[in-house]
Amino acid sequence: MFIFSGLTDDKNLEMFLFTVFLVIFLVTIFTNLGLVAIVHGSSNLQTPMYYFLSYLSLVDVLYSFTIIPKMLSDLMSLKDSISFEGCALQFFFYAALASIDSLLLSTMSYDRYVAICYPLRYASIMTRKKYLCLVLLSFSIGFIQSTIQTGCAFTLRFCGPNLIDHFYCDAPLVLRLSCSDTSTCNMVTIYIVIAMGMGPLMAILLSYLLITLSISRMKSADSRKKAFSTCSSHLICISIFYGTIFFTYLHPPSHVFTIQDKVASVFYTAVTPMLNPIIYSLRNQDVKRTIIASAQKLLMMCTRH
Repeated sequence: MFIFSGLTDDKNLEMFLFTVFLVIFLVTIFTNLGLVAIVHGSSNLQTPMYYFLSYLSLVDVLYSFTIIPKMLSDLMSLKDSISFEGCALQFFFYAALASIDSLLLSTMSYDRYVAICYPLRYASIMTRKKYLCLVLLSFSIGFIQSTIQTGCAFTLRFCGPNLIDHFYCDAPLVLRLSCSDTSTCNMVTIYIVIAMGMGPLMAILLSYLLITLSISRMKSADSRKKAFSTCSSHLICISIFYGTIFFTYLHPPSHVFTIQDKVASVFYTAVTPMLNPIIYSLRNQDVKRTIIASAQKLLMMCTRH
């Protein structure tokens, strides 16, 4: 069994934090599942871009279920503990879904590149078969690398301290508690984290470099504005996702997990999944029109009854 240090040692804050994260969790589930329903139920949103968005929302729902329910339970319990098997299972899904999130953001940037740089060939390039293969590839890579990391970390021997200085199971913190030689697992974790973080990011940066060059060659200001507006929501989500992850992982190693590290972790495990559908809904005109039309239709149905 492992013991979490938790979010706070102040008992007076626990009820407040429980309420805040419960609201965040409910909003995350409602907005993401609502976006999935809107995309798959609206004929004007049947394009690869919105299908990628619906899969991203689905992953965010599963991601939230991996972390937040346990966090809420610990805030209301006297002892923040988790079984060895539960810790391995939580890390497995956390690592898999975080990687899938990153890979889906990368495939969405490729979709925007094709839409802006090859608008006349978009339908022939981004076929249903192609975007389904990209989604399947993202899920496959995510779960394969997670299986490797989980198998490496949780087959080690643990015979000493069992306090994880965090509010969920993360491989680097678990490895510190092992009484086995962790050098191989540390290297595996580092290589996978770099590959899953920097690989998709490089693809995103390359896509947007080509998009920027294409937009700069457009003669019409309206065309440039319209092209940029289709990318703005995606760029905001990328900035939030990678900004918080880089703050947490790209700093000098320390045996103390600071409050700043925990705040950043809270942001990308709890807040980011909630913000993604809100950002896309507020900044995407097609989604906004569909939401308004659906709300009006629902209102008319209610008034008739």
